[in-house]
Amino acid sequence: MRADRLVSLVLLLRQRGRTTAETLARELEVSTRTVLRDMEALSAAGVPVYAERGRHGGFALLPDFRTALTGLNHDEALALVVAGSRRGAQLFGLGSALASAVLKVVDALPDALRDTAAGAAQRLLIDPETDLLSRRVAPEEVCDSIATEVRSAVFAGHRLRIHYEAVGRPPQWRTVDPVGLVTVRDQGYLLAKRGTEDRTYRLSRILSAEELDEPARRSDTVDLDRAWRERNVRFRTGGDNTAVVVRLDPARREDLVATALAVREEETDEDGRLRVHVVFQDARHAEWALWQHAAYAEVEAPQWLRTSLHDRAALIAARYAPP
Repeated sequence: MRADRLVSLVLLLRQRGRTTAETLARELEVSTRTVLRDMEALSAAGVPVYAERGRHGGFALLPDFRTALTGLNHDEALALVVAGSRRGAQLFGLGSALASAVLKVVDALPDALRDTAAGAAQRLLIDPETDLLSRRVAPEEVCDSIATEVRSAVFAGHRLRIHYEAVGRPPQWRTVDPVGLVTVRDQGYLLAKRGTEDRTYRLSRILSAEELDEPARRSDTVDLDRAWRERNVRFRTGGDNTAVVVRLDPARREDLVATALAVREEETDEDGRLRVHVVFQDARHAEWALWQHAAYAEVEAPQWLRTSLHDRAALIAARYAPP
């Protein structure tokens, strides 16, 4: 909307000072011609914006053109600045709205708080693209138009028609009753009901979405935290999960648990090693996870997993045997 863009223009000029039309256009994702027209509109509305020509020219505002927001302490102001780097809003199609909101709030902060919060924010890095092992973190990408349609149906309480691609299956159209949205480790989920059954859909696997002009068949209130926990338990204990019994070096327990879906029971043997009953998503997951701990763990059951790990170890030993 143009009104929102005009407000964003004023706030950008307040925070950055003299700025070229090209830079403003890139920031607002519009053309330079649009920025020039908006500047004329701001001037006609009485906003003290002026242009400076020349190599280092650009648009600027007269000093002291802003309001003040009081009542925030330093940590609260810093939290608002850091909030703009979180991906939850982007997954739900609110990335630009969050950036605009943070821009407005930061601009309205008193001078001392704005300067110290901005300086402190430079000392924080939230969710970098790679971890310490240089593994690239690949966050999910969700189309804004799909996220907006899904979000609108959730908040309006309307039924939703989605074209969904489940793992290993061709895409299918489904009509669901949306319950809420959840974000976990940069992954977005739609919690919904399909008939009388609970369903969970990854936002990144929704290929298309259409909000229907029908009321959703759902309760007027919801406890999303409880609903997510219940679905999490069902996921960890159902389906084609693989149960494994492992004797393990206690020092490696946390590493193993971090790769498993659940730990059902554990005990300590007389020799100090742990006997752990763990659950993995499927056979392939179990084999991958236990191979990572091959030197520190021994699979007791099932036998097919012992055989698979033995065959893999024998193949590697033969490949690297001295000539």
